[in-house]
Amino acid sequence: METDANGRAGPTGDLSSVAGLAREFEQLYRDVRELRGVSKRVDDLAATVAHLAETATLAKPKRPDTPAPCWIDHPTDPGRDPASSRTARGAELLLDVISRWIAAVYLRYSDARLPACWLWHPDVVEELLWLHEAWEAAYHPEAPATAVGDWHDRQRPGVVARIKTYAGMCSLEVHQPGHDGATPAPATPTADGVKAIAAWWTTQREDPGPAPTNEQMTAAAESRRTAGRSRR
Repeated sequence: METDANGRAGPTGDLSSVAGLAREFEQLYRDVRELRGVSKRVDDLAATVAHLAETATLAKPKRPDTPAPCWIDHPTDPGRDPASSRTARGAELLLDVISRWIAAVYLRYSDARLPACWLWHPDVVEELLWLHEAWEAAYHPEAPATAVGDWHDRQRPGVVARIKTYAGMCSLEVHQPGHDGATPAPATPTADGVKAIAAWWTTQREDPGPAPTNEQMTAAAESRRTAGRSRR
């Protein structure tokens, strides 16, 4: 600390120390900001690597005897935020792999048509999913040469024909609210009759089966009306 002519402490030394501390603090603040940027870049890189690893696992060619994943019976995670759901993430990766394969392979064939609303049709997604798996199995190094021929001659044309049946005349407009395509998931007809039918079949099958209830008749009529609208 500096002193004046009378030997009293002056402010010059204190100000110099404060200024030095300020410069050190400013440099430390800059260093911390840079470290925050590095941390974010590391987190982003880790997320990218994880995504690529998951995608590579799904896209990895499988042996011919490996079962294909199922879209219609894909696991569910009700009420979970899709952003944090591993189930939703797995489904997204499946669709991502399939969508890229559709452009690269499936649509290269002149008879292949795919409506814009294909993602809204679980049966169409299921067909494309297993066809993609069959394609990978057919071109696997250990697969017989006849597998490729079977894929071209039987499997691919079969899927093309069924997709035309399922959704050949459909469009995105049909899936808007209030239209025929915006329907709830199907329910098993007369599932409430399981107990009565089981009892009849195991104890009284020589007699006529139990009569359908009024509720079952009403539900069956509504099911026929819904099916008729979906076919138009």
